[in-house]
Amino acid sequence: MKVLIHQTRETATECVAGLIVDRIARDPDVVLGLATGGTMEAVYDDLIARYRATGVSFAQAQSFNLDEYIGLTPDHPCSYWAYMREKFFHHVDFMPGRTHLPRGDAADPVVEAARYEAAIVAAGDIGLQLLGLGANGHIGFNEPTSSLSSLTRIKTLTQSTRDANARYFTSDDDVPRLAITMGIGTIMRAQDIVLLAFGANKSRIVAQMIEGPVSAACPASILQMHRNVTVVLDEEAASALALRDYYELVHPRVAAPAS
Repeated sequence: MKVLIHQTRETATECVAGLIVDRIARDPDVVLGLATGGTMEAVYDDLIARYRATGVSFAQAQSFNLDEYIGLTPDHPCSYWAYMREKFFHHVDFMPGRTHLPRGDAADPVVEAARYEAAIVAAGDIGLQLLGLGANGHIGFNEPTSSLSSLTRIKTLTQSTRDANARYFTSDDDVPRLAITMGIGTIMRAQDIVLLAFGANKSRIVAQMIEGPVSAACPASILQMHRNVTVVLDEEAASALALRDYYELVHPRVAAPAS
């Protein structure tokens, strides 16, 4: 696991966007695994800016998002379909039919989960997977106690996850209780994984993910077992790491640019 610690959120975001752009440059038809949430908005803003400024193209790539709420249609303003259109897809040159999310409004979510897993396999699995980190250690919607070998399936969301996402909905009661999510086993098949985490509120779970035991109690800890993971942090998210000095010896801390 490569741990990159940045002084600011801005340089951490630039690092992650740069890793994605570098992968596209080497592998234009890469299969990207994409994530949603507040942390990712800055990443997508950076990618859009690079697309406009440098001409980096997503036209040959395709993408699979991690998850979607059950019960929401793709045109629902709180769906991840809507999020991805607004925050990313409508601003770059992905080709029609090459961006994929589960259908939260599928008549049979179990069948839809199996279909989505099969589509990922048929695409050759994920080349570069982008991840955020839930405050309880979830990746995708793989909540604590999730099977570490799980495939795409239905998950019941914890109350803490629903509380964290309630700001996107009109009321707390509107937050769905179920989601279709890529499984941990699905994520672990990715060739490369990049995880981005910000803030002091993530420091405890970041330390558990990187330095704690591999356990379903902290699903993200399974990333210790992946052959090629890059964890990108800001100062606050890295503040509880016991071996921080070592990580900075291997990969010196990235300072904020001079003003």
